[in-house]
Amino acid sequence: MHPKPEVSVVIPIYNEQAGLQSLFDRLYPALDKLGTSYEIVFINDGSRDNSVSILAEQFRLRPDVTRVVLFNGNYGQHMAILAGFEASRGEIMITLDADLQNPPEEIGNLVAKVREGYDYVGSIRRKRQDSAWRTYASKAMNQLRERITNIKITDQGNMLRAYGRNVIDLVNQCAEVNTFVPALAYRFSRNPTEIMVEHEERAAGESKYSLYSLIRLNFDLVTGFSLVPLQFYSMMGMLMSIISGLLVTVLLVRRLFLGAEAEGLFTLFAIAFFFMGVILFGIGLLGEYVGRIFQQVRARPRYVVQTILQQKPADLIDMPPPGVEKRTVGRPHD
Repeated sequence: MHPKPEVSVVIPIYNEQAGLQSLFDRLYPALDKLGTSYEIVFINDGSRDNSVSILAEQFRLRPDVTRVVLFNGNYGQHMAILAGFEASRGEIMITLDADLQNPPEEIGNLVAKVREGYDYVGSIRRKRQDSAWRTYASKAMNQLRERITNIKITDQGNMLRAYGRNVIDLVNQCAEVNTFVPALAYRFSRNPTEIMVEHEERAAGESKYSLYSLIRLNFDLVTGFSLVPLQFYSMMGMLMSIISGLLVTVLLVRRLFLGAEAEGLFTLFAIAFFFMGVILFGIGLLGEYVGRIFQQVRARPRYVVQTILQQKPADLIDMPPPGVEKRTVGRPHD
């Protein structure tokens, strides 16, 4: 394996056995056509199907350009990408999903853009092949996220992106438990840009992102890169305190001059319930930030690497002896 390939492609894998062969059939020829040195780093994120066996077989077929990082469990897509960053050695880093919704043939366009001097190249899907609700929800969250965090990522749900080595080195220094990799890299980039790419229907299998997962991801994105939600609720709390004080004053004046009234009882109930709802939501938001602090101060490993399949310079494969399990905590070894 070339000691320092120009291009590294990082691909997280989670229960993708149905589409892996199609990915191999398109990915390797696309990279061979680039005419440059490259490596492909697959990160198996605790798959429960036969993905590991398929990846191991592909490593045996192309050990010169293939590396496989095997987690001991499921840690999530972004932890898998971070592990891939730490294991990769290329000057240009490409992230790609395994579902073929982003054509591997587009990698060459991202590489060409990085060679122009950009250190972060995002991608915008020309025509999304997702369901309508998911497309509209994604656009709405993109607009809200940009207003809150000032991170300008037009299509945050698209994982096909390119990063310069300078950005990846900074990302590798971070030890955040919850993060959103494209946004983190965007913060470190000096010269970001975006390009249009094609988008296809999923080749096989089902999306691993449920509605809850998408909501969870956006919470991580917003709370991980901005204090605006907390500041917003602080200002809202002050405003509600002023309004409540005025309302009490009005009711007291009416009581003194008009006597006891019962007509506004249900209105008061409605106002009280509204305030209680806002307070509970604010407490939940505060709990989100406190939960992130709690996870961070525990300082547990973000992931555990069980084994790395890779070709050594002396044509040795970095695999443990039979019956011995190799474990790497937090940072995988080259």
